[in-house]
Order: sequence, then structure tokens, then C-alpha cells
Amino acid sequence: MRPLSNDLREHVVAAVGAGDSCRSVAARFGIVASTVVKWSQPYRATGSVTPGTVGGHREAVRNAHAVP
Repeated sequence: MRPLSNDLREHVVAAVGAGDSCRSVAARFGIVASTVVKWSQPYRATGSVTPGTVGGHREAVRNAHAVP
């Protein structure tokens, strides 16, 4: 699943910053209230709405019984 657009995130955070409640902002933009909260908290801390990394690289696990 891909993160939602930064444009949407900026609009949501701006609406919360303007004094709207998380529930009303969620209803207006068609997302759940917990998402509004999760986007607003990092914005207050960092000033950025850019999502974090999704997934990552895992080192391959070698079979202990395999001959090198």
C-alpha cells in the first residue's frame, strides 16, 4: 500500500491547525480520525507532512546447514 499524497496531508494538517476538530476534518476529507491524529502529531514535532519509509531491506538469512 502506498502512502497518501502529501497534498492531502498538507490540507488535513492545515485544517487541524485552523482549529477544526480531528473528527470533522476526517469526515470532510473521507479518512478516519486516527489518521488525522497520526498525521498531525509528527507535523507538530517536525514541521513536515512527508511520510516515513515503508518497508525496508532485510538481510538474507543463510541456511546454517548449507555448504558455502
